[in-house]
Amino acid sequence: MEITDEKIFKIALFTALVGILGMIIFTGGVESKEVKIKEIGKAMIGEKIAIKGVVESVKQSSSGKSYFLSINDGTGKINVVIFESALLKLQNNGIDVNKYVKERVKVFGTVTEYGSVMELSLDSSNSIKII
Repeated sequence: MEITDEKIFKIALFTALVGILGMIIFTGGVESKEVKIKEIGKAMIGEKIAIKGVVESVKQSSSGKSYFLSINDGTGKINVVIFESALLKLQNNGIDVNKYVKERVKVFGTVTEYGSVMELSLDSSNSIKII
């Protein structure tokens, strides 16, 4: 059996299509692990997680391009940062971030550290839900 460029191309194409199909199927099943705020530490920096809690306050940054939501889940408090890109999408969907105050929410984000304080960066405008 002779291996030709055409056969290699077909094998590569088939492998790529199977890989893409697998990613599409399994992406819906991948979910951030839900943790308590007190469990968030430096070892989790860069991890995508989910938290549930009550938004105690919403503050705008000095530049006005991002917001900080203070969330309390009963075990601790953490700031969730909403950067400009997610903020614009929320505003385009008619959502005012101030409406989250005193609401119980579920937030999906990435653990970050700013000035030795742990924070959660909102992944996208779809990453915060009132529950």
